[in-house]
Formats: sequence, structure tokens, C-alpha cells
Amino acid sequence: MPELPEVEVCRRGLERWVGGRTVAGVEVLHARAVRRHLGGGEDFAARLKGHRFGVARRRGKYLWLPLEDAGAAVLGHLGMSGQLLVQPEGAEDEKHLRIRIRFDDALGTELRFVDQRTFGGLSLHDTTPDGLPDVIGHIARDPLDEGFDDAAFHAALRRKTTTIKRALLDQSLVSGVGNIYADEALWRSRLHYERPTATFTRPRSYELLGHVRDVMNAALEVGGTSFDSLYVNVNGESGYFDRSLDAYGREGEPCRRCGTPIRRRPWMNRSSYYCPRCQRAPRAA
Repeated sequence: MPELPEVEVCRRGLERWVGGRTVAGVEVLHARAVRRHLGGGEDFAARLKGHRFGVARRRGKYLWLPLEDAGAAVLGHLGMSGQLLVQPEGAEDEKHLRIRIRFDDALGTELRFVDQRTFGGLSLHDTTPDGLPDVIGHIARDPLDEGFDDAAFHAALRRKTTTIKRALLDQSLVSGVGNIYADEALWRSRLHYERPTATFTRPRSYELLGHVRDVMNAALEVGGTSFDSLYVNVNGESGYFDRSLDAYGREGEPCRRCGTPIRRRPWMNRSSYYCPRCQRAPRAA
């Protein structure tokens, strides 16, 4: 599933190629792609027509295109395999094309939502006074957000009776950190994924946040992480951070710090990758 760096790469593409353009028409080709829009596909298309997109924004794994002067925004979630692609008008349709948005200018491109597994989708929502779609008001800021409060994050960690990886994936505490970048940040921090959050000191929390930001910024520089063709940017290009991963997906390969083989353990219907020497399990685990 795309995480914060991949969604941010997509947002930047939308800002460049879609922001400021007026919608001429919308085709909804699969009902599931707009299932979160309560009015259905026809209503979604009708309410977008004639509106101008503002600058694309993001919070965590969610991104949205504000409709200027409408007090609403098109919210997008990529799910497991969603892609927002800017394609030339008349280009052959993708096999899993779900939504097409055409514009009233002469640039000759259109926006397409493509989704093989149909877990993602687009929907239209009212926005709060600060421009946030109302349905994601409960989502916490992400570590790359200028408004993220490190001290509040540490205090919340200390109040939680949980373990650190669960906390990193808790969208009410911090958004945008998924399985891949959690494992990478924990490896850099030499922390086991089952470390209790109540044991974290303020310096340790801040150090972990620093590693979370570092790994995400490093991924952004190379376009995110692509393990297959399901994640691409708006121009259809893959990211290359998978070549720089230190823990995730490296089961049996030597740790780049100590040479101990990386281990993989089942974890919450996912997997956790870690170095058993650098990231020693807490005694309770």
C-alpha cells in the first residue's frame, strides 16, 4: 500500500499538472471507485463539472484537490493499487480505468483514476474552515507537516498502553507512517517493534521522529518505494527507494550494521522485519 512518500509524490504531480484547471466533464466507469461519495457516480460527476481545482493537499496517506469557491474538495485514497495518472487525451484506456476527468483547456491531457483492486477511490466532501475534508478531521498530522507537535506526540506515546510499531501506525497519533517506513525507522533507531511506548524518554521519542523524517525524505528524493507496477507517479514512473531499504523485505540478508541476518515475523496480518542483534526484543516479549 502506498505510504506518505508515495502519496506526496502523487500530490506534487497533481499540483503541477492539475492545479488551476477547470473540469469539463467526468466519467465514472466503476461504481466502487466512488462508493465513498454518498450521492453516487452521476452526482459526483455533476458536482465537479465547471469547477476549478486548487492546489493539491495531503495529510498522511490522504490527498485532496480543493474546488475553488465551492467549500468542497475531491478526496482521494489510493488503497492498495490506486493510481492517479495524467494522460494525453485519446491515449488508450488502461485496463483498470475507473474514473476519467476532462478539462476545458487546450493542454491536451486528462486525469485518470486507475485501480486494479478497487480498494481506493475518489469522493467529494465539504471542507472545514482550514480546508480539510470533514471526513478526515480525526486524522493526525504527519511528521513532515510543519504543524506536527513533537512534544504532544511524546506525551501521547507515554499515555498509550501499546508498543511502538502499533503507535507509529495509529493514525490518531501520527499519520502517513505505514509498515515499510515504520520498519525502516525502527531499524535506524535500533528499536524492536514490540518496545512498550511507556518506556520512551523524550529524547528517545524525538530521535525516533528524526529517523522517521529522514527515511521519508530519502524516499521522496527517489520517487518513493515501488515493489511492483501498482505504485507509480502521475506520469506512470516507478519509485526507486526499494533499492535503499535496510530492513523491510530483506529477510535472511545481512544487516548493514552488524551482518546478522534480518528476520521477518508475522505481525498484525503483516510482517515485521528487524535485526535480532541491533534491535533486541524487550524482556516482556
